[in-house]
Amino acid sequence: MAWLATYRGLPYTAAAPTANPYPMRRFLLLPLCSALALLASCGNKGPLYMPKAAPATVAPAKPAAVAPVHGFVTDLKAFNAFIATHPTPAQFRAAYPDVLLVLPGDVSTRELRTNNSRYFAEQDKDGRITGGKFL
Repeated sequence: MAWLATYRGLPYTAAAPTANPYPMRRFLLLPLCSALALLASCGNKGPLYMPKAAPATVAPAKPAAVAPVHGFVTDLKAFNAFIATHPTPAQFRAAYPDVLLVLPGDVSTRELRTNNSRYFAEQDKDGRITGGKFL
């Protein structure tokens, strides 16, 4: 190679050694930077956005004292009107003592019943029944 440089009339200089005196430093840099970034992000607390203020809630109408309906639910219009008042589970059990009320988190089988004898309720954050379905 040296003869090619001199053949074209270019001066020849020997290449400087490029050996890295610390070869492992390059491989340790990436894990070190990753660990530093992870530690820096652990200090961030809270949401990345400002949550909106909760709207003012209107208390649902309290259900009037309902005479207990014995047996299974046959009048769905009256039952839906009762559920629209957002009763508590205790009020539901008092109004419909023969209907099994299944709340979220209760353990129950899921066989199909066509006689409206078991009501799977949905609740709001205050524990009031807001809806559900018969299964």
